[in-house]
Amino acid sequence: MVSVTQPFCPTETRLYEDGKVIAKDFAYEKAAGLLDEHPHAVLWLDLFDPDTDDLAVVAKQFQLHPLAVEDAVVDHERPKLDRYPHHVFLNVYAVDIATKDSETQFGKTELSAFVTPQALITVRKSPSDTSRFVEHWDADGRLGTSTGVGLLLYGLLDVVVDGQYAAVQRLDTAMDKVEDPFLEEGGAPRAIRMRGIRQRKLLAALRRAVEPMPELVSQAMRADLGLVDASLRPYYRDVEDHAQHTVDEVEHLRDRINSLLQDDLAEQGNALNDTTRKLAAWAAIIAVPTAVTGFFGQNLPYPGYERFWGFVLSTILIVFVSVVLYIYLKRRNWL
Repeated sequence: MVSVTQPFCPTETRLYEDGKVIAKDFAYEKAAGLLDEHPHAVLWLDLFDPDTDDLAVVAKQFQLHPLAVEDAVVDHERPKLDRYPHHVFLNVYAVDIATKDSETQFGKTELSAFVTPQALITVRKSPSDTSRFVEHWDADGRLGTSTGVGLLLYGLLDVVVDGQYAAVQRLDTAMDKVEDPFLEEGGAPRAIRMRGIRQRKLLAALRRAVEPMPELVSQAMRADLGLVDASLRPYYRDVEDHAQHTVDEVEHLRDRINSLLQDDLAEQGNALNDTTRKLAAWAAIIAVPTAVTGFFGQNLPYPGYERFWGFVLSTILIVFVSVVLYIYLKRRNWL
């Protein structure tokens, strides 16, 4: 039986030493030799949509825990950071908000990562742009101020959190376009209300991805994990602050859209009360002559009284008035 020495899924590889790239785009089977040649270097290995067999090859070399491997394969894991004997496993979501044809669209990419003493192994379950991570690592001059894989993890978390904050800002802008119609007299049209409800559902999905991030970054800074040294700690604190600020913005938007929907319901109630009051007033006016004529039995002759054409005329008049009233009420959205 031929043993498998490399994963068959698409991969990306880069090797960093003292903050500089010393090798990139090399085959996976060369990774172990490069790490032996450069004991102070750290490896970034990216796996796109791997299956269990692909991860089994990597797990054997880097001593990855079977439970973490299972979490990396299964979709829709919650954002979290778990500690295992030989590595740390984390799961996060990169998000994006786009507006197309006045509709707000939400995109989410699940990203898992194994953090070992010499490697950051990322697992992407759907297509995404890894160039943002690479540009962050390559362009950041602080890469030379610290050694270790915590440096790469910082870049990863910083890009993810910045993307989440940018998505929240775009959602805030999209909500501005919905707010004014909600405040119109008589309540917002149904199309606007449904748009607001869709944005509330979108915000709930965004909140699930964003809310655990401050605690996750805080856990990564724990001293017993040994990932973050003194020179990197301020940068992790900065990412944690940005993550908390993103959560606060999400909560603000959540309160905002809920308030808009509640205000719209209140405005609809006020409009309904006005309509009910008018109908009640007209009913009272009509009730007086109806009651008086009914009490005195005033069944007066009308044009065509006791004639067939009079019956036809009254029937046509009843149908015509009823249809006109129906059309009027239908246009006012009362029916």
